[in-house]
Amino acid sequence: MKQNNKVLSIQINLNGLSFCIKDYQANTVDHLHDIDFNKTLSPHEILPYLKEELSSKAVFSQDFQEVIVIHQNELSTLVPNILFNENSSADYLKFNSKILKSDYISHDVLDTLGITNVYVPFVNINNYIFDTFGQFTYKHTTTAFIESIFQSELSYDEPTFYINLSQDSFEILVLKKNTFLLSNVHEYYSKDDFLYYVLFTFEQLNLDPEINRVFLSGRIDTKDENFEHLYSYVRNIEFLSDHLDLKQFQVSNEDLNKYFVLLNCH
Repeated sequence: MKQNNKVLSIQINLNGLSFCIKDYQANTVDHLHDIDFNKTLSPHEILPYLKEELSSKAVFSQDFQEVIVIHQNELSTLVPNILFNENSSADYLKFNSKILKSDYISHDVLDTLGITNVYVPFVNINNYIFDTFGQFTYKHTTTAFIESIFQSELSYDEPTFYINLSQDSFEILVLKKNTFLLSNVHEYYSKDDFLYYVLFTFEQLNLDPEINRVFLSGRIDTKDENFEHLYSYVRNIEFLSDHLDLKQFQVSNEDLNKYFVLLNCH
């Protein structure tokens, strides 16, 4: 693989795929788009879509300095580094995720925060990416979301919510400065589902939806029914893109918020 300044990032979700090519020399985003399946597929069913996309567009045939794959699913959990033992990875996951004995379990270490994200990646996707591009980096969406938040220096002394929505699931983090109060992934099928999980989190942590700040990213904007429903109950809502400097890669606020994790992963 030749060395240049371009990085290809691919986000894999059972409901769709997202692609981003960043040129770090020109400080531009050369390619940014997604594919919606409008239904949930299996990792096996996703692979032909990924193959077709990467093989049919010339933009993916160039050499990249780095290729990053982000696995987005609910099969993950955060473990304090002091408690983490790689040989017990399945034990951490089985309490809140349905996993199979055959599942390959990986982990991302976030040393600066003292936590490890244990998760199940899409192994068939990883194998194909390696065969296509050679050595690459992969991580879980929760890891990339956490890294993006701290990279953006959007951490506060009071408990703060960070929510990243995809088509039918969302990551929710609650942080107090550099301390995690909660990290979870929920599937949702309606605006009521989304609202229920957010308000339930407020209740469980004894926080006040009239006071505590909520940052949103992903597939949500002010015209979205999820936003309108949430705003009826939660007052301090902001978008992560409104607090970031957009000059580096010349990306619109709308795209930065929609592709927040993809654009900020590194």
